[in-house]
Amino acid sequence: MTSVPTPIPSRTQYVLEEIKRRILTGQLTPGQALVETELAAQFGVSKTPVREALKTLAGTGLVVMSQYKGVTVRMVDADMAREVYDVRLLLEPEALRRSVRRGASLDAARSALARADGATDTAERSLANREFHRALYVPCGNPLLGRMLDEVRDQAALVSAVAWAADPSWDREAQEHREILRLALDGDADGAARALHAHIASFVERAFPDAGTEAQGEDGQE
Repeated sequence: MTSVPTPIPSRTQYVLEEIKRRILTGQLTPGQALVETELAAQFGVSKTPVREALKTLAGTGLVVMSQYKGVTVRMVDADMAREVYDVRLLLEPEALRRSVRRGASLDAARSALARADGATDTAERSLANREFHRALYVPCGNPLLGRMLDEVRDQAALVSAVAWAADPSWDREAQEHREILRLALDGDADGAARALHAHIASFVERAFPDAGTEAQGEDGQE
């Protein structure tokens, strides 16, 4: 029986994922120029897949294209953090609440948490933390809600990368992640949602005190 060969990712997809990984793990920093010829040489491809990858990344908000400055990694400031985290505060706790109430499997979240705990470098831990959050909201039962959170996921990770570079807070966040997962596995949907809300809010407040997120707390107060 002839086996079906595994599809080889396109050059554009490869370049896209590699540039994204470098941005989200802090190897490429906010404001850094992304020069097509240099990236093409690094990846051993022509400029075309690099150009297409950068266009896609501009669409997700990770890079900025300027007529005068060319392409640069998006800068992170309090306004950007507020916009991204307002969306997360409004949607992510509710998505987790729904995941718990419908008895969805949280094995992926447990695995991501274990990977973060065993990470040997910042990049690995950052990616595992990102997967942990996604594993909480994806099984919420509403694909549109999941896609909406996916749309801000990369920008939220960019905010986190900048904050961690300035003030690493891995241990505190790991403890909060474990508590969120414990409540979720215990079936406490409201408790898990409150813990997640507090986790997200406290992170952006520590990292960007001037962000002033406007989303209401889980108790209905500002």
